[in-house]
Amino acid sequence: MNKWLWTLLICVVLLFIVVLSLFFATKNSQEESQDKFVINQIRLSVNQLLLYIEDHFANLALDSTIRSTLQQMSNDQEIDITVVHLDGKVIFTTIKDGFSPTIHVKHDIHYDLFTSQQEPGKIKIAFPIMNEESKEQIGNAIFSLNKDLLFPLKQSNSSYIILLVIIGVLSLLIIYLALHMIRKAHKDIFTPLYELRKNTEEIVKGNYEQITIHSKLDEIGELYAVFDQMRLEIKQLAIQRNEQEQNQKKLISNISHEVRTPLTTIKAYLDAISEGICRDEESLMVYIQIMQSNTEKMSRLVDDLFMHTLKELGHIPIHLKEQYSQDVLTNILKPIQYYVRTTNIHFIGPSMIPNVLIQVDADRLEQVISNLVTNALKQASNGDTITITTYIENQSLYIQVIDTGNGMLPEDMPFIFERYFRGHQPEKESAIKNEGAGLGLSICQHIMEAHHGSISFHSKHNEGTTFTLTLPIS
Repeated sequence: MNKWLWTLLICVVLLFIVVLSLFFATKNSQEESQDKFVINQIRLSVNQLLLYIEDHFANLALDSTIRSTLQQMSNDQEIDITVVHLDGKVIFTTIKDGFSPTIHVKHDIHYDLFTSQQEPGKIKIAFPIMNEESKEQIGNAIFSLNKDLLFPLKQSNSSYIILLVIIGVLSLLIIYLALHMIRKAHKDIFTPLYELRKNTEEIVKGNYEQITIHSKLDEIGELYAVFDQMRLEIKQLAIQRNEQEQNQKKLISNISHEVRTPLTTIKAYLDAISEGICRDEESLMVYIQIMQSNTEKMSRLVDDLFMHTLKELGHIPIHLKEQYSQDVLTNILKPIQYYVRTTNIHFIGPSMIPNVLIQVDADRLEQVISNLVTNALKQASNGDTITITTYIENQSLYIQVIDTGNGMLPEDMPFIFERYFRGHQPEKESAIKNEGAGLGLSICQHIMEAHHGSISFHSKHNEGTTFTLTLPIS
């Protein structure tokens, strides 16, 4: 753009030179045409005098009346007259000063305007005197006129000077504007863009702390504002990426720890069985039950990790099918209530399950409810109660999982649906250990949103928690 601006300036200067050249060429051409115009003007001015001289040339030298009349005509028109023979002898003149009876024909008689201008402010030009009968030249009449009588020439020169001044002023103004535009472009465009480029290079290097500020509220200012917004978004994305990498590392570490513990337990009991420590069937069944519990724990961890991976890829398989809610929920809640009761926790199921048509993936809904019940067990102690209720309101089916456990700490509540968040450990001993990778509720939220429903909660520390699921009725 800088090159273009300088090119514009050079073009303006060249244009001024061309216009100036055309001006002088036109002026010279018009002066030539004006010379012809002036000669014609002179001819018209002296025509009456010339005709009178031609008519009375033969008697002009001797007839005092003719000479007096010609003198009067000269005075009236303010034109000096000198009439000469072809040999240069003066037979009449109105010029008193410097009178000479003869003139030099070759040097003093001029028929063109260029050679006739011999005195300042005067035009002295000769016209031939012709014999009307023979059409031969019989003498010369020399006229001396004031240039003031030829005002059109003077006016024309003034017009050209004014035009030249206007063109010069306009050209200088254009040159000034071009230089001002170059300076302004450097100040308001090139310099801010250079600063923006430096900030871009800093962002490429990973430095997101360079704040871009522009003092004016113009297009460049808007660009700076958008650029700074982009910088903040890139910075936030970089922070999120780093957090995600840290959380993934933490997830791998947690899962490694969570898997190692049950594996170590299973291996220890297998070694004990192989060494013959279990000498009766009752001891063997206890060992098998412990190994089965640890196997289920590892299975849940693997399932959570698998679902998390599918969620990250956006490929959690959810197949919605129109079904009656009563059959679906009955099949889901029946095994759950048996499992809860084995942990010495009271379970209260819904007194009546509404029988309405819903679009649902029964397997995924079971996964959500099971996860909520498992979380409730982690917060519940011996003697606590887990209650599940169902009801219809505003064309939606509501499912609530209510526990009377420890509840959530206020500082944990904003983050319970975040990936990898596990919350604080309960103060009391819970029905099952608080183990897991912190992925369950995030997966539950994704599943409910895929059902066009929602999941929400209400909790109070040391009083319990209520999770509410909503599903639209078909």
